[in-house]
Amino acid sequence: MEVYNDYFGQFGGRYVAENLRGPLDQLEIHFRNAMSDSDFLKEISDFGKEYIGRPTPLLFAENASRAMGGGDIYIKLEGLANTGAHKINNAAGQAILAKKMGKTRIIAETGAGQHGVATAAVCARLGLKCRIYMGSEDIKRQRPNVFLMEMFGAEVFPVDSGSRTLKDAVNEALRDWASTSDETHYLIGSALGPSPYPDMVREFQSVIGKEVLMEGEKRSLNVKAMVACVGGGSNAIGFFEPFIENETPRLIGAEAGGLGPEEGKHAARMTGKGKTGIIQGYKSKFLYDKDGQIVKTHSISAGLDYPGIGPQLAYLGTTGRVEFTEVNDEEALEALRFFALNEGIIFALESAHAGAAGLKIASEYSPGEAVIINMSGRGDKDIFITAKALQKDKWFEFLNEETANG
Repeated sequence: MEVYNDYFGQFGGRYVAENLRGPLDQLEIHFRNAMSDSDFLKEISDFGKEYIGRPTPLLFAENASRAMGGGDIYIKLEGLANTGAHKINNAAGQAILAKKMGKTRIIAETGAGQHGVATAAVCARLGLKCRIYMGSEDIKRQRPNVFLMEMFGAEVFPVDSGSRTLKDAVNEALRDWASTSDETHYLIGSALGPSPYPDMVREFQSVIGKEVLMEGEKRSLNVKAMVACVGGGSNAIGFFEPFIENETPRLIGAEAGGLGPEEGKHAARMTGKGKTGIIQGYKSKFLYDKDGQIVKTHSISAGLDYPGIGPQLAYLGTTGRVEFTEVNDEEALEALRFFALNEGIIFALESAHAGAAGLKIASEYSPGEAVIINMSGRGDKDIFITAKALQKDKWFEFLNEETANG
């Protein structure tokens, strides 16, 4: 049986109330057994091929590479997975595991909405009841994804406490699970939370990195760097997983620089602003104010404004294996526009942070040296944000006409 870690250095752990220890212990046992069960692993693989659409392509961004004049840029197109993002890899793995455990109900939290959509879709496919907790502020920002969750039959439960964003949705989901764990599995969407969730999410998302590794070897790519956006960190840790124990390539995480370095204007934890603490059942790096309270964060992307980061990424950042950089809102929008014009690809706003960082990194290399960017999701969900930011007058004219005709 493979050994999973409760801690990554000083980060991780299982800091929960007694009424959650039993469900977590049970989950860990079932997860460890499942990961050594060939029938379970085959079911996950078959589900990925038949329903998710794996493997996703690795695209040589020839036009972008030529325009930048540096290294060869490749894009892992996770946005082509069913429901439009990487989130479905983990949602499928956990939901199939939960069904084998005899659970009949799934709850989840979501910020940008992609995890919620993926969870709702998988639950519809597997015949499981589904409730999604979502901050009311995120519901306003991500209305298209709310519509899709409800189309899949999920109940979207608005959370009006705190900042009304992802961290508050997590709190509500934990409260629900504490009282309904006999029938309910809490399907956490990122590589954080109490053990065994960081290990579980990494393993179900590692299919991304494994496909990159196989395709890179097939094409004999000279991979110098891999770049992913980092909120909680599920796409990044899955993308990086097969390479973590090696010295190369460089692994680079792009955090939300938001509107600037002032407190409350960003969500950058690993570039000197985060402090070690324990929140929502695990120890990691978080954004605190001088009084030790979690601060308000900002990002143009709803999926990158979480005030903490997954414990394994926090550890890898402190050891130097993963480098972290900040990308502000304007840089993310410019990268989104650049890849749309040069490659015909619309990045999700979260992934556009990786795109922006990847363009900078590629300039440090030469043709024949590859930089791989994880496009963790596509930008359909962001239309109400990006259209307002990039074509405000035309967009408002359209909405006014639609409202008048409604």
